[in-house]
Amino acid sequence: MMNRRRFLQSSLAAAGVLASAQVPDFGKSRMKITGVRIVKTRPRQPVPTYKPDPNAWSTQGVEVANPMSIYPKYKATRSLFNPDPGKLGDFTVEINTDKGISGYGNGGNAGNYIIEQHLIKLLMNEDPFEIEKLWDIMWRSTMSYGRMGVTMNAISGVDVALWDIVGKALNMPVYKLLGGKTKDRIPTYCTGNDIEQHVEFGYKRLKLAIPHGPADGRDGQKKNLELVKRARTALGPDGDIMLDCWMAWTERYTLEMAEMMEPYRIYWMEEVLQPHDYAGFGRLRKQIKSTRIVTGEHEYGRYGFRQLLEHESAEIWQPDLQWCGGLTEARKIAALAAAYDIPVIPHGGGLTPESVAFTAATVNSPWCEMFMPPPGGPKDYYKKFEEDYKLSRGPEGIYMEPHDKPGFGWDGPKA
Repeated sequence: MMNRRRFLQSSLAAAGVLASAQVPDFGKSRMKITGVRIVKTRPRQPVPTYKPDPNAWSTQGVEVANPMSIYPKYKATRSLFNPDPGKLGDFTVEINTDKGISGYGNGGNAGNYIIEQHLIKLLMNEDPFEIEKLWDIMWRSTMSYGRMGVTMNAISGVDVALWDIVGKALNMPVYKLLGGKTKDRIPTYCTGNDIEQHVEFGYKRLKLAIPHGPADGRDGQKKNLELVKRARTALGPDGDIMLDCWMAWTERYTLEMAEMMEPYRIYWMEEVLQPHDYAGFGRLRKQIKSTRIVTGEHEYGRYGFRQLLEHESAEIWQPDLQWCGGLTEARKIAALAAAYDIPVIPHGGGLTPESVAFTAATVNSPWCEMFMPPPGGPKDYYKKFEEDYKLSRGPEGIYMEPHDKPGFGWDGPKA
C-alpha cells in the first residue's frame, strides 16, 4: 500500500506552471547535461491546512498488516521499522542542461545517495535525449551491487527527470511522447479505509488496507472480514473491492481468507506473500478461483517481472515507476505483459505524473490507483484536489486525466 508521502511531490506536477512555452532552437549543437542534484520539493501554492476528523482511519496511525507483524515491538505501525524519511526516504532529482531546461524526477528510498556518489559522473555532459542509452549505462554500472532496491530507485528518479526534459524541450506532455492517449480518461480506484468518505465522493472501486495477518490468529481474520463486509455494504453489490496485504500473509492464511471472503466478491488480493516468493504466488493462483492474485509493487525491472511471468505468479502486474526503473523500464514491462494479455496497473499511479502519463498511453494499463485527503476538511480543499488531478465522474466512478503541460508539468527551482 502506498502512504501519503507523495501528495506534496505530486501536487507540484498538478499546480506547476512552465516558465516558457517556447520551443528552444538547438541549432546544430545537441543538448548536454550540466548539473545533477538532489532538491527539496514544495507546492507552487501552499496546501491549505485543516484539522482532519479525529475518527478518520487515515489520521489515527492505525495498524496495517506487514512483514514485521510477527514481532510485537514493530507491529503497531510501519514507522517503527521504516527508515528515517529525512535520511533514507524518497527524493527528487533535478537535472540541468546547457539549454536552460531542467527536468525533475522522483525516486524511492535511499536512491539519492547512489545518484550523488555514482550516477552523476555517468550523466554529466551526456545528451538527455539519449534516454535508452543512459538507462542502460546506469543499469550496467550498478549491476555488480544492485539490480533491485536502492540502485533501481536511483535509476528511476533519473529516468523520469530525463523524460521531463525531453517533454519540455519539445513542448509536449510526456503522454504524447509515448504515443498519445489510449483512453479518453482513466478510471481510478481509491486506496484506504475511510470507506464511507470514498464512496460518498464517488468511488466505485475501493482497495482496503488489510489490518491483520497470521500473527493475529483467528480473531484477526474475523476483523479483516468485518472490514470487507463494511466495504461491500457501502459500495453495494456492483462495486469492486480489492485487498492490499503488503507482504504480510502466508499461503495457508491466504487460502483461508479467500474462502472466508468469497461471498463478498473480492476483485483481487494484492501482495499477499513476500515479493520473492514467485512459486508461492503461482501456487495460489492455481488454487484460488474466487479472486485474482496480483503483485509487483516491490518488484524491479523487466527481469523481475519475467520471474512473475515464468511462475504464472500474478494475473495483474503492479510496478511502481519510481522504484521499478522509471518510465523507460515500465514500458518494457508493459510490453512483456501485453504479449500475454496481462494488465499493468502501476502502484500509486494516480498521484505520480509519470504513472498517469504511462497509464494514459498504455493500452494494457486500464486503471489508476488514487488516494484522498483525510476527511474533515473544508469543501474548497476537496474541490482543489479534484482540479489538481483533473478528476471527473462517470459510470465507473472517479476518473482522471493527464495534464497537457510540457514534460510532467514540474516547475522550478526546487532548492
